[in-house]
Amino acid sequence: METPMTPAQLKCWFDSEAFEQLYHTDAPLGAWLDENGSHFALWAPTAGKVVLNLYPDGGESDARRVISMRRGARGVWQHDEVENLSGVYYDYDVTVDGETTRTQDPYAKTSGVNGHRGMMVNLADTDPQGWAQDKAPVKPAEDVIYEIHVKDFSWDVHSGVPEKLRGKFKALTLTDTTLDGKGEIPTCLNHAKHLGATHIQLMPVYNYGSVDERKDDDSFNWGYDPVNYNVPEGSYASDPHHGEVRIREMKEAIMAMHKAGFRVIMDVVYNHTYYLKECCLFKAAPWYYYRQKADGSASNGSGCGTEIASERSMVSRYILDSLLYWAEEYHIDGFRFDLMGMLDVPLMNRIQQEMDKRFGKGEKLLYGEPWAGGECSTRKGTELAHKGNMKALHPSIGAFCDDTRDAIKGSVMDEMSRGFVNGGGLEAHKLEHCIRAWAGEWGEFKVPFQTITYLSSHDDWTLWDKLVCTLDAKRNFTGCCEAVIRANKLAFAMLTGCQGHLFLLSGEEFGRTKEGVKNSYNVTVKINRMDWQRLKKNHDLSEYYRGLIALRKGQPGLCDKSDKAGERVLESRQMAKDVAAVLLDNGRHSRYPELLMIFNASDDEHAAILPRGQWAVLADGESSFLWEKPATISDTAEVPAMSALILGRIKA
Repeated sequence: METPMTPAQLKCWFDSEAFEQLYHTDAPLGAWLDENGSHFALWAPTAGKVVLNLYPDGGESDARRVISMRRGARGVWQHDEVENLSGVYYDYDVTVDGETTRTQDPYAKTSGVNGHRGMMVNLADTDPQGWAQDKAPVKPAEDVIYEIHVKDFSWDVHSGVPEKLRGKFKALTLTDTTLDGKGEIPTCLNHAKHLGATHIQLMPVYNYGSVDERKDDDSFNWGYDPVNYNVPEGSYASDPHHGEVRIREMKEAIMAMHKAGFRVIMDVVYNHTYYLKECCLFKAAPWYYYRQKADGSASNGSGCGTEIASERSMVSRYILDSLLYWAEEYHIDGFRFDLMGMLDVPLMNRIQQEMDKRFGKGEKLLYGEPWAGGECSTRKGTELAHKGNMKALHPSIGAFCDDTRDAIKGSVMDEMSRGFVNGGGLEAHKLEHCIRAWAGEWGEFKVPFQTITYLSSHDDWTLWDKLVCTLDAKRNFTGCCEAVIRANKLAFAMLTGCQGHLFLLSGEEFGRTKEGVKNSYNVTVKINRMDWQRLKKNHDLSEYYRGLIALRKGQPGLCDKSDKAGERVLESRQMAKDVAAVLLDNGRHSRYPELLMIFNASDDEHAAILPRGQWAVLADGESSFLWEKPATISDTAEVPAMSALILGRIKA
């Protein structure tokens, strides 16, 4: 009997060209139905034996049948049945070096409760009525991405969502909800539409491990702990026990969002998994899917305990297969990659190319976080998709811009760190870089199309909480401090002036608070929920956001994402301490050939000397709807403390 390889030896073997030549395969994997019956295929190249177990349900029942699978070519274990096994649950017993473990199918399309068993499913049976005709709305001229979490978005009792649907996929089929159901103030998707959002980014909706699907309670997690990559999360379904339900209800939600005019972005986490040795990827092929240190131990570039080896060919195949499945079967319109800086550049470029090939150039929007959570242990020569390598990526692949975020409000690493709007100052040349989206010769990005311009996301403090930490001595997170309101408005006015794709955390527009909790990934849903009463309380702030979003959509100088966009910045100037201005070429299909944006973060009013000519007042620190009936000024303009002024040059 051969001595089993150590983890360090396995690392060398899996990284070798010889292993790739022996075991890479493009053969079908997973479980599927066709006219010839039912088929099962598991890639387990190091296994000595694989057994297929068939069950009547996805819970704790005993196996109805136990079948030894046959080993085929390139490490694929197979079994075929003439019978249609739709609705039958299954898992595998995989024996490696004499040790047997029970595992879910990495390619499972749905599962029983908590994802322990896969389910053979006829996907056509899960299509809601009208699904064949479902399609995304036409790509908007300007993107406004709105990030939501399925559970916290509708959990609030004031959301206008019926109690039994709160926190579920079903809540996303409702597009006419209002505060307390009174028909006055829009909530949930109705609010997002009213605000001007064009894309809904769903935080993880694949099956994750930190919430018990059997409990319909207030347990909560963001979901960045993948268990089954190709299975919808069961806690968002009305019935997590029957595998077809979660698929159908997620499709219903996507179809409803499409009908409401939204494109749908899915947050995906291919950089790490939940507990290493409990994951189906590890059980099917121990260590193959994971990066290791030289001694064979698990690398932890994610900061979450594990690190996926995307540079290995069967891992990259798995990731690409998964993405294409979501795009094709669920009509997903784009993907946000968690810790994209841990995935390799060739894989990311291949994903973009395959999406363009199958769905049309630019039809699927791809972007991610251009950083990691720690040091990665990659195969020699691997180029990762981090911030420093953005120019090696396809120009359609975007990334979050932390430089603009931190310049405006302060670093996320320190609650007391300050940006321009809360006393940290900002030099004119740095403001220029923000306006230009840090693209071309002015930063890491190739073009502004690559730049996700944002102030806050689910990570770290909400914008409101960050401003409270730095501006409110009482740290009253649920209050309504005037200094915080003004700083919030100024921050968004600055963001509106920056090129790139506009991105918002849901609720940012009405002062969303998590009561000072920096990373709320596992705190109660009470802390995380969208408090829809704050929308009424801070309605003026939300309307300020809405007006600026509408204004931005009509200004070519702000929406330009081409390689020439940076040239639109004609001049930037430090007018005084904490007062900066930018003059922007706004030509081509605009009634205003130039825009002048003045940002005053000081405690004093500033008298700004204007360039020659007549200027229309489009927005100021109080109202963002002045562009509807703009007043005309010339020579000088008074810019109140802690406010912005946006002007459009009137054609002579």
